[in-house]
Amino acid sequence: MTTSAASAEAVAAAAALQELLDASERVVFFGGAGVSTESGIPDFRSQDGLYNQEYDYPPEMILSRTFFERRPEEFFRFYKDRVLHPEAKPNAAHLKLGELEQAGKVRAIVTQNIDGLHQAGGSRVVHELHGSVLRNHCARCRQSFSVDDVYKAEGVPRCSCGGVIEPDVVLYEDPLDARVMNAAIQAISSADCLIIGGTSLVVYPAAGLVDYFRGDKLAVVNKNGAGAGRRGALVITEPIAQVFALLR
Repeated sequence: MTTSAASAEAVAAAAALQELLDASERVVFFGGAGVSTESGIPDFRSQDGLYNQEYDYPPEMILSRTFFERRPEEFFRFYKDRVLHPEAKPNAAHLKLGELEQAGKVRAIVTQNIDGLHQAGGSRVVHELHGSVLRNHCARCRQSFSVDDVYKAEGVPRCSCGGVIEPDVVLYEDPLDARVMNAAIQAISSADCLIIGGTSLVVYPAAGLVDYFRGDKLAVVNKNGAGAGRRGALVITEPIAQVFALLR
């Protein structure tokens, strides 16, 4: 998107965010599903998200550890149909964050997303709180498999040893990876600027990580205004990809 094509609101928001970035040395980005919606990946809680569509079982039940173990056929039917989006490409927000990391401005990405688009956009220090659909392994022999192996499999994807191929994603009832959590806490607590983008800040324990921020420069980029009540925050309600496309 060019500056001439952007709305006046997006231009003003980008200018304010740029000023914050220029005054910062250790930026950390904390993001959620709203970062990837502009890449065509639906979020879970919007009007058109997974929570508002009808299935034989509620999405929270299907995406649970118990359901995965008891009804793997139904789990993978939903997972391949609604969770995997192999056609998705990184948008301007992913790409700009990758550029800012390469320039030494952004020190880390902390994400609740499992789509791998931050890495596809050029980011290398990415703490994936909920895992990644790109990593998969046999539950029996631990052999690794690609997301294509899962997506293209008929029914339940299986290894040659007969074991079920399991995605490396955090399901409901699963604990978060302690090493990833600790790395995320360290990144956020050492940042002088925290940008929160595309997250409702209601999913815990992940949302609680922002409480570790001790810096003095905070921005919240959410179309629905979530997080606007945080003291001293620059609040941006324009689409995140539009705003980031205008950053230098």
